Order: sequence, then structure tokens, then C-alpha cells
Amino acid sequence: MQAKPSTRPAVRRCAATGALALALLGAGLPAAAGDRPQPDLSHFYRQKVTWAACKGPDMPKDLQCAKVTVPLDYARPGAGTLDVALARYQATGKKQGSVLLNFGGPGGAGISGLATDSKEFMDLTNGYDVVTFDPRGVGRSSPVSCGEGGADASAATGGDDGLAHPQALLANLRKAAVECARHSGPVLAHIGTVNASRDLDVIRQALGDKKLNYLGFSYGTRLGAVYAAQFPHKVGRLALDGVDTLTEPLTEQGLAGAEGQQTALDDFLDWCTTDVACPFGQDRRAAGDQVVRLVHSLDGKPVPTDFGGSFSGQDLVGTIGQGLYSKQLWPSLERALSSLVQDGDTRGVLAFASGGSGLPLGGDRENRRLVDPQDVPVDNLDAALMAIDCADDPDRPDAAQLTKELRAMQAEYEQASPVFGRYRLTQLLMCYGRPKGTDFIRERVKNVDSAKMLLVGTRGDPATPYRWTVETAARLGSSAVVLDNKGDGHTGYSSSSCVHQKINDFLLYDTLPPNGSSCPADGADWSATTNTTS
Repeated sequence: MQAKPSTRPAVRRCAATGALALALLGAGLPAAAGDRPQPDLSHFYRQKVTWAACKGPDMPKDLQCAKVTVPLDYARPGAGTLDVALARYQATGKKQGSVLLNFGGPGGAGISGLATDSKEFMDLTNGYDVVTFDPRGVGRSSPVSCGEGGADASAATGGDDGLAHPQALLANLRKAAVECARHSGPVLAHIGTVNASRDLDVIRQALGDKKLNYLGFSYGTRLGAVYAAQFPHKVGRLALDGVDTLTEPLTEQGLAGAEGQQTALDDFLDWCTTDVACPFGQDRRAAGDQVVRLVHSLDGKPVPTDFGGSFSGQDLVGTIGQGLYSKQLWPSLERALSSLVQDGDTRGVLAFASGGSGLPLGGDRENRRLVDPQDVPVDNLDAALMAIDCADDPDRPDAAQLTKELRAMQAEYEQASPVFGRYRLTQLLMCYGRPKGTDFIRERVKNVDSAKMLLVGTRGDPATPYRWTVETAARLGSSAVVLDNKGDGHTGYSSSSCVHQKINDFLLYDTLPPNGSSCPADGADWSATTNTTS
């Protein structure tokens, strides 16, 4: 990867080649490109976006769709291309450009997210086209897949029995990695945040924006930080909500996630057991044990679903994790769990799982053009999450190290959470057998010389702990401005009227709160206290 996070040497070297070269070629170079010759990306930076109504029965009539073409491999732009899917709501007020949204994941599709949850972003159309995209390998943009059951971490690791037999476990993991490569096609080798950031800059130029205005949530904050390091002088107004870590290895991220989700589950059970409809009764102490027993029971004997598959205990853990992101989801989660416990009905819990609606695609497809929404593989979210996290992490313990440390890791994860520990550990193990990831994020995303960026951390966030906001801000340097949200839930824009307003003020009017200022834990949903523009 490129070395130093500064574009100034590259700009000086290009000065004699004229303004056109700077606009078209230099714009596509990440910071500190070094002295070696750079590939010509001018073809990609000359694109203009052509918008049309989005196709599909569930698409809002005023949502427009388009695409941009990017190199499959930025080091060899002539070796192939892929299309990245875009969607937008047009500005209704005085337009000052575009603001790009990333809803997180990794592996979350932007277009379906904006089509489903557009209301909270409509006030941004007072000054911007509100644009989102499906990153490479995600949604309609050459979606990765591991085939039927291939992205099931629990199945690949063999469950509890698999963890007890390391050699068989490692063989299964290598087989799973091969299946993911076979079903995903060429994009898998070029997936990850570093390339997605470069795609983001091509999108910026194609939209006609001199600088990138951006709102990223959760994993989207990692993408925004990497962009700021690669293209510091193209940073406009970047808001990062639910800040991801830039330095912790996946082993530590998994433990933090397990601990955070266990805390959120405990809070949910505190609430649930005060309700006579709670499927775990009204004895709070017994309720936690009942959840653990339910997970183990379903792992031992999964129940069938209406879609022909089965629903295991680890599937349930993933579902519960989704439902704990916001207190607004708790009543729906309670009803879904009640249907499962009382009637064996999986429809409610399955509704919390998100992803594609089609069948897994084979590896012999061209994998370059946009796919139709109905053809996105059902496992794309899980497959993309694993692929991107693994591509972003340089740690790859060998077989001997994993065999030696597996039991201790299992105990540590189960101590962090009796419910989420195994689920998080199996996700971590899925990187085994895949190529070593980049060290660019851990080593180079720091001391960013860019415009000010707003970083929002939520004290009770179950997925991205508040300390990651503080650590990432220190890592990024003086360009980072921290807003401390005293509330809870994953991210603050949708759950705190104060955070919502602070982010909008920054994006629309370039008004930043003082570094270290806070928003109260008011518990107010933004929609109850703000007016939106339709």
C-alpha cells in the first residue's frame, strides 16, 4: 500500500504537467504515492453520473439510481473493471453538492438502506443530493458469496465439537475459504476498505464535487477515516457516528463486541421481565439462564423455517444482536422471541436478519456489472462482512498458534459473554485460510492533515464502545472533533435529537460543536423533535 498520508509531494511532482493532469490523474492518487510510476486513472475520473428512476417494486418513486465504473485492481486499471451502484434523493433546497452516506456493516448495502430508512435523512436535502452506494462486493456491486451455507461461521467451525478438535476445525476453515473464493469471483481478491475508499473518490469526482461530504455510521466511520488518510485534501465535511477502531486486532474487536452485546442483552432483559408478555418470564435472574438454554437447545436441534432451511442457536444469537442495537427495536424483538419460544415460529426473528433476497450465485459469473436486486446472494451480508474485516486485518495466526491458543480464546470469549462469545469467536476464526490483510489502516491512518471531522461516540453503544471514539480521535490528530453522546444504542443520529441536530448543522452549515462537548441522554427520537423536508 501507499506509504505516507500526505498528497503534497505528489502534487509538486505533477505541477509541470498542467491543471488537467492534476484534476484527472492526480485526483485519483492516494496520499504519498511515492516515487514509483502511478497507473493512469484519468479514464475513471472523467465519468459523469447518469441518473434514472430506481427499478424494483419496493423502490420509492423519487429515489434515483446510477452507477460508476472503477478499476478492479487500482494497481492494474487495465486488468478489468466493476460497476458500483449508486442511489440518491435530489436536493430540494439550494444545492451545495452531494453528501454520501454509508450505513455500516461492513457488508451493509447502501441502496436498500436508503430506500427503507430515508425519512431521517430528508432534512439533508435542504442543501445536498443525498447519495449512497453499494460498496464493491456488497449488494448490487459484484456481491461476494460463499455459496449455500458457506458464510455460516458456526457450520464452518463445526460448533462446540469443532472447537474441541482443532485439526478438523482448521481443515473446515480452509475449505470454507476456498468455497467463498469460488463463489465470489475476481472481486474477492480486491475487496476491503482501502479499495472502497478509492472507489469513494471516483464517485466524488463523478458527482462533480471538489471535496467529499460524508456521513458514515459504524463501519462507515472506518471507511471515512481511511478516505481522510488517503485523500486528506479532498475532505469536505466528514461526520462519523459510532466510531470504529483503527488499531485493535480482530481478536480484541470480537471481545469488545461480545462484552457490549452482553451488556445490551442484560439491559433488554431488565426491561423485558417487567412485562407479562416477556417470553422469559418475570424472574430477571432466571431470564438470562433461559436465553443461554434456548441458544444451546437450538444449536442441538435447529428448527425448520418457511424458506426450507433451518434456524440454529447461533442464528438466534445473530438475530438478538441486531435487535439490541436500539431500544426502539425492543418491543419487536420481544414479540419475535415470544413467537419463537411459544410457537416455534421463526418468521419474526428472521425479519431481523438482513441481506439479499436471491439465491447464492456461482463463481463462473462475470462478476463485473451490477446485478439485479433479486439476484443478490442471500448470504451477501455475512460473506461481505467476513471478507472486508479479513482484508482489513493483517494478523493471520498459523495453524500451530491457533491450535495452541484456541482453548484459551474460547474461555476468554465465553467469559466476555455466555451468549455472544462463541458467535464472535467463530466470526474471528473465519479469516483463517484467507490471504493476509493490509496493514495500511493500522499503520498509516493517523495524524491526518485534513479539514475538521466530527466524531460521535455513544456511551452505551453495544457495538462500537465509546473508548474507540476517543482512541480514534487521538489517532487522527487535530482534525478530529469529538461529540460525546451520553445516551445508549448503536450510533446517535437516529436516537438522539441533539446528535441529529449537531451532525446536520455541521453538514449543512459547517458549524462544529466544541471538541469534547456532549449531548444529553434525553432518549428522544429525532423524528419526535425535528421537522423533516419531504
